[in-house]
Amino acid sequence: MTGDAPHVIWFENLGRGDVPRVGGKNASLGEMVGRLGAEGVSVPPGFATTADAYWRFVEANRLEEVIEGALDDLEAGKASLQETGQAIRRTFLRGDWPEETAEAIRKAYRELSRRSGAADTDVAVRSSATAEDLPDASFAGQQETFLNIRGEAALLDACRRCYASLFTDRAISYRAAKGFDHLKVALSVGVQKMVRSDLGGAGVMFSIDTETGFDKVVVVNAAWGLGENVVQGTVDPDEYQVFKPFLRDARLTPIIEKALGGKALKMLYASGGERATRNVPTSKAERASFVLDDQEILQLARWACTIEAHYGIPMDMEWAKDGSTGALYIVQARPETVQSRKEAGALKSYRIKSKGRKLVAGLSIGGAVVTGKVCLIRSAQEIERFEDGAILITETTDPDWVPIMKRAAAIVTDHGGRTSHAAIVSRELGLPAIVGTGNATEILHDDQEVTVSCAEGDEGFVYEGIGEFEVEELSLDDIPKTRTAVMLNLANPAAAFRWWRLPADGVGLARMEFVVSNHIKIHPMALVRFDALRDEDAKRRIVELTRGYADKTEYFVDRLARGLARIAAANHPNPVIVRMSDFKTNEYANLVGGAEFEPKEENPMLGFRGASRYYSPRYRDGFALECRAIRRLREEMGFGNVVVMIPFCRSTKEADRVLEVMAENGLRRGENGLEVYVMCEIPSNVVLAKAFAERFDGFSIGSNDLTQLTLGVDRDSDELAELFDEQDDAVKWMIRTVIEAAHRSGAKVGLCGQAPSDHPEFAGFLVDCGIDSMSVSPDSFIAVKRHAAEAEAARRDAQAASTQEPPS
Repeated sequence: MTGDAPHVIWFENLGRGDVPRVGGKNASLGEMVGRLGAEGVSVPPGFATTADAYWRFVEANRLEEVIEGALDDLEAGKASLQETGQAIRRTFLRGDWPEETAEAIRKAYRELSRRSGAADTDVAVRSSATAEDLPDASFAGQQETFLNIRGEAALLDACRRCYASLFTDRAISYRAAKGFDHLKVALSVGVQKMVRSDLGGAGVMFSIDTETGFDKVVVVNAAWGLGENVVQGTVDPDEYQVFKPFLRDARLTPIIEKALGGKALKMLYASGGERATRNVPTSKAERASFVLDDQEILQLARWACTIEAHYGIPMDMEWAKDGSTGALYIVQARPETVQSRKEAGALKSYRIKSKGRKLVAGLSIGGAVVTGKVCLIRSAQEIERFEDGAILITETTDPDWVPIMKRAAAIVTDHGGRTSHAAIVSRELGLPAIVGTGNATEILHDDQEVTVSCAEGDEGFVYEGIGEFEVEELSLDDIPKTRTAVMLNLANPAAAFRWWRLPADGVGLARMEFVVSNHIKIHPMALVRFDALRDEDAKRRIVELTRGYADKTEYFVDRLARGLARIAAANHPNPVIVRMSDFKTNEYANLVGGAEFEPKEENPMLGFRGASRYYSPRYRDGFALECRAIRRLREEMGFGNVVVMIPFCRSTKEADRVLEVMAENGLRRGENGLEVYVMCEIPSNVVLAKAFAERFDGFSIGSNDLTQLTLGVDRDSDELAELFDEQDDAVKWMIRTVIEAAHRSGAKVGLCGQAPSDHPEFAGFLVDCGIDSMSVSPDSFIAVKRHAAEAEAARRDAQAASTQEPPS
């Protein structure tokens, strides 16, 4: 400490190099005010007390001896963590301000009030430890924040409480775990003009996907009122995801996810008394509405990209919207500390082999599966009864819970989003967690044996009993390069980001019907002809699912476009081949409202499916919704890498009719770079390959149906299972013939199926035929890539040997 060091420094005079003086949080605010304001990033004005001011307070009140003595007692086992924290905090709260420091704070506050145009302006008072927010520790919520502070006396009291919060139980234990010396960590207090987000909304934002480390998305969480509810996980917020590479093009709206959160509470200013804020229930209209509109989401995402580019690392930010002016602000920014430090050399893939009844579901954090016994703890007062290695079930967590979170096998909460305290700390600890279940504390009970699965995409599940699962380590090192493209088969948008690190050549098969059945759930014709529906139960379910959409058909288009957008984003700029819906009639009938629109068929496998539906009066309007979604995906969101594929197209006449209907719906082959492929799964596709190649840009061989129809074997028959063989000579003749015919016509051809992964010799056969691509499940990708490389090497060796043989 130096005698002439300032007590207070304005944000505009701080930069990222000032962490020792004002801590990471305040240094970052200064960096943004001083250097990013010119780039359009709005940060509320304010000032910071310095570390020197903290040490003056400690010295004036002789606190160092108290701190050392209390920590020595803790180390020696003479006092508990709780007793130690209380003793140190009590001494801070009784301390008196050195007059010079107090006057510096009062003077700066008066100036901030003058700049804000209001006497005793309302401010947010935030702690910023000098070791806080460094890339090797998140310190998420380790010290206190006080909102809606007004007046000089209240401000000085809030600053004193910030100092005391340097020794909360969780802060003491966290620093000990990270190896920080308690007496070498000082605290700076940030005093920032409040944004009236109590009248608007607020939340948290990351410039990276927090679950997978996918670095091309911005994730935004939002709730009504002040942002503490989102940070602490008190509410289930809205979630938006934006694809970063397209933000430079103002014509595009690359919002690939908009999930409506429950938002049951909002934090407002309190009208009086000791508490400056209070939580109140939100209205029905607020719960049914998104906090941000599309332009606001895009503005925040652009700011996230600007901030990330300035710092050169993924960032974790807090934002607020002033309800009185509509203006958006960034109120905090710090380095993201989990995904950005993960090693990229390997992927762990968890797969559940057997599971019990599903008990609860929520947002999944991490990608692991664990089994164990439940320990249900409702409040921090019960923490002492937690058993090491148990699965912690609670309503929500705050920093007081960190000591037991470290000892848990997994964490499940009733409330919270992906940026809540429980989610952030679970990621840092490497624990699987499921947040925002809504009812885990009501359904689960102590000592119950359960399986917690975070390995099935964005949604996590708790299953009854001890399930079986397997873990596979997928090494990303030394994956060979191949001439043959190896692509992925994907269906679940929620899991698409898990595989972004695989060096795949795109997606050879994205199954639209998975998105329809899992994310939409409603038969498209039931939306088109909702008023004519006779099934009252279906109508009630549709009203419930489509709430927030004035036009029920827009629900289908919006959900389908965004679901497919996640798959397209994870693999951009490589091609993503989206197969238009290929349900059978019995599967369509199982969708909500579907029974009224589907005929009953004896053999749906060979019935009203695929291309034949798209021009039929029975389904033509439903297909139009599929086309609208694809057009939005390509033209409004920007995913020009999406290729359309038509399934089960029986004849060239049918192909012409489908292409005509697509053109009527704005999808004309060749326009805006649109490519259209056809599934090759019927013998007629092979017999007339040249004619089909004149109408389509490529073929994708569906080996299951092609085998079934070539051999006349029901692929689902147990009795005929041994006859169903994709490597039968007749099937291989079909495959070789269509590859040769396609190439003669200049069309591309690939195969989607598991045969190349299950049978290396089949991969070799496809390479010998000169196939352009193979598309397999993600967990088979590395094996197939190696099989293809080996086959290509063998082919080159054979060709070289044949050219060197002397003539006979």
